[in-house]
Amino acid sequence: MKILITTIFDFPHEGGLSTHITTLKKGLEEDGHSVDVLSFSDVPNWKRKLLAQGPGFIINKVKHGKGQLYNDLQRKKLLASMIQERAEAYDVINSQDIFATHAALESPLPVTATIHGYYTYEAISRGAVNPKTCEAEEMMGLECQAYSGAQMNITVDKRICDYLKETSGTQAHIIRNFIDTEQFNKFPQSGQTRQKHALPEDGYMLFVPRRLTEKNGVMYPLLALREIITTHPEVILVYAGTGEQLGTLKNKTKELKLEDNVYFLGSVAHEDMVELYQSSQIVLIPSVHSHGVEEATSISAIEAMGSGTPVIAGKIGGLKELITHETDGLLFSDRDTSELARQITYLIENPEIANALARHAKQKVTTYFSHTTASKKFIQLYTQAIEKKSLPSSS
Repeated sequence: MKILITTIFDFPHEGGLSTHITTLKKGLEEDGHSVDVLSFSDVPNWKRKLLAQGPGFIINKVKHGKGQLYNDLQRKKLLASMIQERAEAYDVINSQDIFATHAALESPLPVTATIHGYYTYEAISRGAVNPKTCEAEEMMGLECQAYSGAQMNITVDKRICDYLKETSGTQAHIIRNFIDTEQFNKFPQSGQTRQKHALPEDGYMLFVPRRLTEKNGVMYPLLALREIITTHPEVILVYAGTGEQLGTLKNKTKELKLEDNVYFLGSVAHEDMVELYQSSQIVLIPSVHSHGVEEATSISAIEAMGSGTPVIAGKIGGLKELITHETDGLLFSDRDTSELARQITYLIENPEIANALARHAKQKVTTYFSHTTASKKFIQLYTQAIEKKSLPSSS
């Protein structure tokens, strides 16, 4: 099968969407299929700036949110044009966002849409658009049209699946996120990894592999840390990622006088992330409920579990579907820093339990969340989308 994966975002880029595309592509190709990726990165730079980013920036100055919508619609238009030029070479399109879905629907190809989150609510959560505005209303309308138009919808957790049904009456299939498990069977020297990133070799490392956004709850490990170091001063907190919360985090670190215990690595290449997972003692996925948005089946959480490191995560969305509390990880209540601090301290003081959680987590990921298992599920749904498109009522 010849598959075209599309997105209006850059590829590759920092974040779970890019990792998802890369890993899915590898799984499909290992299964004998042909896969290409078409993204905003394939648009010439002058077109990107002149037709989408520049006007969107100016329009947003006039009315907040309108420029964001304009930018995304222009990206959709540019992507649709590129798809039209290439459509004859493929059997199916797998779009990765709602505007890529709209672009794909302008082509004659069957469309399978993967839905990773909640476009409108996420735009509100990150401050790109204000709630209860005509822009937010238009975004929601575009979401529903995308879900209804695709021949097949795939969501990465049950909550998003329910969201599609509630907002557009659309049915979806669930394929939870997955990883290339082979990447995590290599065990680098922890000392070398820490030296490369200027981290203390003897620190008990809490690792937060997250984009620094509100919905990812990145503030809460920092607030928990001030309690933890009263009994365990050797603990260090390491963030890998960028985002709008970076300044706030740095200011709070200074306010709490935690500069000696907190490290900000910024954007980190994926191959280095694998080493950092395995060089840490605990991985934290502290996501919170924010403006209707909840973490899906987090790729970061799956990677951490696959790396053989114990995970503590927020008890929300797809995370509570992924992790069985006290069996293959720990879950803490939304924004409860005291509970988070207690759980971290518990694992520090009970390494045998931490090791058991990590061992069970790795077994789960290897069995259920590998890219080879996922790719076979995607092929089944691509085939159904092709068959559905061929029906007279779908043409």
